Amino acid sequence: MSVANQVLERYERVIFPAAKPYHEAPLVVSHAKDQYVWDVDDRRYLDFFGGVLTISCGHCNDEITQRVANQLRTLQHTTTLYVNEIMVQVAEKVAELTPGRLEKCYFTNSGSEAIETAILAARMYTGNSTVIALRHGYSGRTLQAMSLTAHSNWRLGNVVDANVRHVRNPYQYRAPEWLSEDELVELCVEDLEETIATTTQGKIAAFLAEPIQGVGGFVTPPKSYFERILPIVRKAGGVFIADEIQTGWGRTGGKWCGIEHWGVQPDIMTFAKGMANGSPIGCTVAIPEVADALAGSTFSTFGGNPVTMASALATIEYMEEHDLPTNAAVRGARLSERLEEFAQEFNFVGEARGMGLMQGLELVKPGGKEPDPARANAMIDAAKSRGLLIGKGGLYNNVLRIAPHLNVSAQDIETGCDIIAQALVDIS
Repeated sequence: MSVANQVLERYERVIFPAAKPYHEAPLVVSHAKDQYVWDVDDRRYLDFFGGVLTISCGHCNDEITQRVANQLRTLQHTTTLYVNEIMVQVAEKVAELTPGRLEKCYFTNSGSEAIETAILAARMYTGNSTVIALRHGYSGRTLQAMSLTAHSNWRLGNVVDANVRHVRNPYQYRAPEWLSEDELVELCVEDLEETIATTTQGKIAAFLAEPIQGVGGFVTPPKSYFERILPIVRKAGGVFIADEIQTGWGRTGGKWCGIEHWGVQPDIMTFAKGMANGSPIGCTVAIPEVADALAGSTFSTFGGNPVTMASALATIEYMEEHDLPTNAAVRGARLSERLEEFAQEFNFVGEARGMGLMQGLELVKPGGKEPDPARANAMIDAAKSRGLLIGKGGLYNNVLRIAPHLNVSAQDIETGCDIIAQALVDIS
């Protein structure tokens, strides 16, 4: 029996089966460095998924790892009941780089917890309970986050918050074909207005949205969408929560935060994933009056952990020093160009979409728009067999998610795209 099979046999005995890995033959990872991952059989893979958009600066980045190791030898743990300076430094950096008046941070361990904190703050600030989220959105695996998530396959346990409403998302590819982009935005506006008028008392706590829907399949809204939506939210007394857990920290190219591409300013923003290059982190940043409204006492045992904070600060400063938002824009433009070519060449690629280094291909049955999850599964296996790791998503699991690390080279973009092209031929 191979080493990989031995590990998988043990895995199945001791791990919840709900933690289901990718691939018909799951990848058993041994080690990783920069853009590459190796399995236990010492096969090397170019990583174009980065642990779900989490490895933002390359695996085991020497500069970041050294600073984390130094912190680990100095101060390992405190909790939020004590103050450590490096947590203050990270919060100052977040306030400096985020748009508008976002200023005060609360640190946790994951995106789910960051979302929970944001919803709690919004409800305490507004005095309202109802939260509006988008269909096809994903917010995490806690009970509140699953209620906000609008994919039934990610909502487990039949526990749903009755104060959550879901409205139409601006998913142009899945909208009626006769709708123009402007008409789709108008339909979304009308749906939000009607949802508030018919399912609430006219008041809401918050509107939560990802600038680009991650698990939803890298759905990218029209330019005018947020500008049209937010006046309605604020008229109803709500705040805007920008979920930047996947889009944040340069991922969308040219900007630190994805929402900046749409020219609006959130009242609350959430981060996780790529913020600390693989260390577990959650961050909720809010304008002062919203942060101050979360009155009373609360704490996070591991939130603001100095080792995690060292990783976050090192990651952000590495991004600044190497101007990774710009690199994401430049490399992302070439990635988009190649993916658009594939959409023209292969009749089962319905659409190429995304921004920066957050790009997707929606796979469909040839000649129409029917989702083809079987082909998407075959595609990620075909790419793996050729030495490339990519992800998948979408309501029907038919969207390929392609997200290289932000310091990806021009050569690696070409290599990865060449492998994608070969794998598309394999599944034709």
